[in-house]
Amino acid sequence: MVYEQTKSRSSNIQVEEYAPLVKRIAHHMMARMPSSVQVDDLIQAGMIGLIEASQKYDGSKGASFETYAGIRIRGAIVDEMRRGDWAPRSVHRNSRRVADAINSIEKRTGRDASDTEIAEEMHVSLDEYYEIAKDSVSTRLFSFDEAYEEDESKILHSDNEALDGPSEKVHQRAMREALVMAIDGLPEREKLVLSLYYEQELNLKEIGMVLEVSESRISQIHSQAAARLRARLKDWIS
Repeated sequence: MVYEQTKSRSSNIQVEEYAPLVKRIAHHMMARMPSSVQVDDLIQAGMIGLIEASQKYDGSKGASFETYAGIRIRGAIVDEMRRGDWAPRSVHRNSRRVADAINSIEKRTGRDASDTEIAEEMHVSLDEYYEIAKDSVSTRLFSFDEAYEEDESKILHSDNEALDGPSEKVHQRAMREALVMAIDGLPEREKLVLSLYYEQELNLKEIGMVLEVSESRISQIHSQAAARLRARLKDWIS
């Protein structure tokens, strides 16, 4: 394969040595993809990100290559998700329904909407709501990876001056602040699951072991957190 022969033009980095990193990230992100998505597709997109990282990495920026490559790999996978838009239209419709239900409940009650209340607001069973929320996590209406990784990649390495202008910086800073505030306002358990998943990079099974609940329950909590964030960031992602 091409990547096996690719080396950085500015360093002695050998791309093939970091192929396991691509596979680990792809499998990690696969956990919230629709069942129709194949992990090989994510790995292929991630390898493109790895090759780009090897060509553009600048050690003087202070970040290690693995840190920089990880951001590029995730970004390439997110880009592929956005281009392919793998979720069917019904998932997008249901995602909007969840966001609308959460908004209605929280405006009415002035507190976090519970799982049961959201299901009742949508006129579906609790199990049906969990399935809808799980499918909605992978849609492009809101992507934690997209909001986080794009911002971090600009901090570590700016490849496009046009994207680094004053207005874009203001927009990115405001969006990041809104995201941080939305995450900080989540119920504690949802916040903890997101932290373990995105920052500590534990998978759902490992998080379940930490919190002493089932993997399926962690999946539900993760989906609920994503749905709540999508609702609270509706003005940014509409």
